[in-house]
Amino acid sequence: MDDPVAGSQTGTHVEVLETAAEWRAADVADESVWTEVFGPAELEEIDGALRHALAKSRDVLEISRGDFPLPTLRPRLEKIEDELINGRGFVRLRGIDRGRYSREEMEMIYWGIGMHLGDPWPQNQYGHVLGDVTDQGVDPASPESRGNEIGAVALPYHSDGSDLVGLLCLQRPRSGGLSTVANALAIHNDLVRESPELAAALYEPMPYDFRGAEPKGARRWYEMPVFTNWKGRLFVRYIRPYILASQRFEDAPRIPELAERAMRRIDEMTQDPDYNVFMELLPGDIQFINNYHVLHARTAYEDDRAAGLVRHLKRLWLATDILEDRPPHFQRNLSSEWEKARSVSRIEIGKAIDGGSRVGAIAEPAEAG
Repeated sequence: MDDPVAGSQTGTHVEVLETAAEWRAADVADESVWTEVFGPAELEEIDGALRHALAKSRDVLEISRGDFPLPTLRPRLEKIEDELINGRGFVRLRGIDRGRYSREEMEMIYWGIGMHLGDPWPQNQYGHVLGDVTDQGVDPASPESRGNEIGAVALPYHSDGSDLVGLLCLQRPRSGGLSTVANALAIHNDLVRESPELAAALYEPMPYDFRGAEPKGARRWYEMPVFTNWKGRLFVRYIRPYILASQRFEDAPRIPELAERAMRRIDEMTQDPDYNVFMELLPGDIQFINNYHVLHARTAYEDDRAAGLVRHLKRLWLATDILEDRPPHFQRNLSSEWEKARSVSRIEIGKAIDGGSRVGAIAEPAEAG
C-alpha cells in the first residue's frame, strides 16, 4: 500500500489499496484468462450431483452443500473463490449444456455450484435467495424500480448488496444484453492517485434510497459510504441511481458538491475502455463477481417474445467463507426480515405482454423450506 494521502477538503486519509487485485482491460483481453470451462469428467460429476440432490428434494431451499457433492471439482471451485475475493474479482463458468436440462434442473445445478462458493443471501424484502433477472414490465423511471426487473434499457455500473453476485443465463434476448464489468479497485486507486480529495469525499456516508424495501416503520433512505477501507481491504458500495433518488426525501441529507464531482468522475472512469471488459453470456454460462472490487452493468437489449427470444437469468447473492471480517455496514444480518422470508422467485416467461406492460406470469414466491 502507498502512504496515506489526506483529502484536502475532507481531512479523510485515503490510500491505494490491494494493488495485486488491480487490472486494466489489456490484462484481461484474453477471455480464457477469466473463462473456466468444465471438462467432460467435471460435467458428469455435476450431473451426478444434480441427480443426488433431486433424489432428496426438488426444492433448492432444502438442498445444502453436502447434498450437491462435488469432490473432484471442489478444489477448483475453491481456487475460483479465492481469485474472486483476492484477485481479478470476476469469472465466467462455461460448458454446462443448457439443452440437456430443464429450467428446474439448471436452477438446481446453479444453486449447487453456488453453495460451494458461499451461502445464499436474500436479495430483497421478499427473501428471494434465488432471483430472476428479466424484463418484468417495470417502468425504469419508477423510484422503486430495481435493475433485475427492468428490461431493454442499459443499466449503469453498480454493485449489489452481498460478497458475490452470480448470474446464470437461461435464455438470451434477440439482440444486445451484454454483461460488462469494471475494476472498482483500480478506479479507486487511480482516483486516490490523481484526485485524493474526490476519493476522500466518497469515504463519507452517502444517502441511498431504499426503493420501497425499508423495514416497517423505518425511514425510506439509509446511509453508507461508497468507499470503505477495512483493515487494508477495500469495500465498495456504489449504486448511483439510488443515491440520486434519495434526494426525493426532504429529510435525506443533500449530496455534497464534492461528492457529486467524485461520482461524476467515477462514472467517467467506468466508461473508459481501460477499466472495463464486456462479455457475452450464452445459455448455460454462469458469471460470478466480487461486489466489493468489481462494478457490473448491462448493455441495452431487445426481446422477441413471439420468437421465444427473451432474456432471462437467475441471480444469486452469496456470503463467501473467505471473507471472515467485514465492516459493520457490510455485515449480513441473519435476524433481518429478509432472512426470515427466505424464498425462491418463480417467473414464467410469457410470449406476449400482458396488458401492454408486464411481460409474463409472475408466480407467488415459493415458501421457505
